[in-house]
Amino acid sequence: MSNIMRDIQIMAQTKDENLGYMSDMALELAQMAEDSGLATLAYLFRMAALEASTVDTVMAEPDDFSHQMTSH
Repeated sequence: MSNIMRDIQIMAQTKDENLGYMSDMALELAQMAEDSGLATLAYLFRMAALEASTVDTVMAEPDDFSHQMTSH
């Protein structure tokens, strides 16, 4: 059982690191697009960075989405 908990912890840490990397990369791409005069593309990269940085917060909050999907 402790191996499973350790694996879950490692997977969560890896996911956090990957999301942080994606957010940082999206911000760098946004800056490059802005420097090239591509404001719309820069905006999209900034939104991607925001999404990557907030995905854990959204997923951690309990919601009724699964109930909405199954209720008729």
